[in-house]
Amino acid sequence: MNRIDWTGTQPPKATEKGIWGWMLFDWAAQPFFTVVTTFIFGPYFVSRLTADPVAAQTMWSNMATISSVIIAILSPILGSIADQSGARKPWIAFFAVIKIVSLCCLWFAAPGSPIIYPVIFMILASISAEFSIVFNDSMMPRLVGKDEVGKLSNTAWGLGYLGGMIVLIAVVVLLAGSPESGKTILGLDPLFGLDPHTGEDARVTGPISAVWYLIFILPMFFFTPDARKGLPFGFAVRFGLRELRNTLGELKTRRGILSFLIARMIYQDGVNGLLILGGAFAAGMFGWATIEIGIYGIILNIVAILGCLIAGRVDRGIGSKVTVIISLTMLLLATIGIISTGPGYTFFGLMPLSTADSGGLFGTMAEKAYILYGLLIGLAFGPVQASSRSYLARSVSLEEAGRYFGIYALSGRATSFMATLLFSIVTYLTGSAHLGMSTLILFLAGGLVLLIRTPYPADRA
Repeated sequence: MNRIDWTGTQPPKATEKGIWGWMLFDWAAQPFFTVVTTFIFGPYFVSRLTADPVAAQTMWSNMATISSVIIAILSPILGSIADQSGARKPWIAFFAVIKIVSLCCLWFAAPGSPIIYPVIFMILASISAEFSIVFNDSMMPRLVGKDEVGKLSNTAWGLGYLGGMIVLIAVVVLLAGSPESGKTILGLDPLFGLDPHTGEDARVTGPISAVWYLIFILPMFFFTPDARKGLPFGFAVRFGLRELRNTLGELKTRRGILSFLIARMIYQDGVNGLLILGGAFAAGMFGWATIEIGIYGIILNIVAILGCLIAGRVDRGIGSKVTVIISLTMLLLATIGIISTGPGYTFFGLMPLSTADSGGLFGTMAEKAYILYGLLIGLAFGPVQASSRSYLARSVSLEEAGRYFGIYALSGRATSFMATLLFSIVTYLTGSAHLGMSTLILFLAGGLVLLIRTPYPADRA
C-alpha cells in the first residue's frame, strides 16, 4: 500500500496487522451502539422498564443530552493532551475499563427497579466509548496516506456494522424470547435460561457488548503502531491546554476547517438523533418487542455494510464531500418518510394504508413502509460518519491530528444535546413523538446547506 508523507516526515509504517488491528476497534466498539443504544436495550428501557413509555423516552433522551454535554466539553481537551503525551493506547485502555464495568452493570436494570442507575451507567458507558473513539480516530492519519483514508475509514465503519450485526443476530435468534410464549424466533428456549418477562434478553446485551469489546480491542493494542511517548503527564496537560487554546484561535484563520466543523456539528446532531431515538420511536409507535426491533436492526446493519463498501469506492473516486452530501440527502428523505408514517398511513396521510395485520413480523403496511425508510437510513448513516472522518483526516497534519479530532468530537457533540433536548421538549409539550422526531430535519438540512459551501479538502483556501 502506497503511504504518502503528509507533513514532510514519513509516518511510521503500519503493517497489514497494524491496519487490521485499528479497523477491529470499530468491530469491537459497534455492538454497544447497535444492541445497547439503538436496537435492544434502548427500546427495552423506553417500552418495558417503566409503566410510562413517554416519560421513559424523555429520560432516555435526557441521558443522551447529559452524555453529549460531557463529551463536548472534554473531548478537545483530551485530544490536545494526547498530542503532547504522544501515545493514545493508554487513554483507550483507561476508558475501556470504565465502559466495560458500566455495561456489565446494565444487567441489573430489571423492570420496576430504580431508573436512575441504568441512566448513570449509560452515561458512563457513552462518554467512555466516545472518548476512546477520539484517540482511535487520531491514530488513523499515521496508518495510510491521504489517498487511502476514505477507503480505510469506510471499510472500518462497515466492519463495525458487521460486528454489531453478528451480535444483534445472536441476541435476536438465540437470546430474545417472545413476551407471550417465552420462546425465541426459532421456537427454542432462550440460552442461559433468560427470562423475557423480566427483560433479561435485553439486559444481557450490556455484559455481552462488554465482553465483545474487551476481546476485540486487543489486536489494536498488540499490532497497531502508536505515536511515540511525548511529555510527562503533568507537562502534557499544561502544554495540551495551551495548544488547544491556540488551535481554537487558529480556526479563525482556517475558515474552511471551521466551516466544515460547524456543518458537521449541525448535521451530526440529526444523525445522532436518528441513531439514539429511531429504534425507541418505532417501539413506541408499533409496540415492537425485542424480536421485531432486533430484526429491524439486522436489516439496517446489512444495508449499512453495503453502504460503507460502496461509499469507500465513491469516497476514493470523487471525494469525501460528495459522499457526505449524498448520504445527508438520503437521511433527509428517510426522516421525512418516518415522521410521515403512522398506523394506517404514510406521507402525512396522503397515502392511506391498510390497518389489517397479516400476522407475523411487521404485519401491517405501515410497518413495512417504516422498514422501507429504514433501508435509506441504513445505506446512509455509515458513510455520512465514515466520510466525515476521512474529510477531516485529509485536511490536517499528523502533529495536529489529536487536537483536531478532539475538536471534531466536540463538533459532533457540542450541540447534540439540542437535537435530543428539542425532541424531549416538543414531545412533552405536544404529546406527539412524531412532532418530536420532525425536529431532526432542521439539523440534517442545516448542516447540508453549510457543507455545500465548504471547500474540500477543508484546509484549501
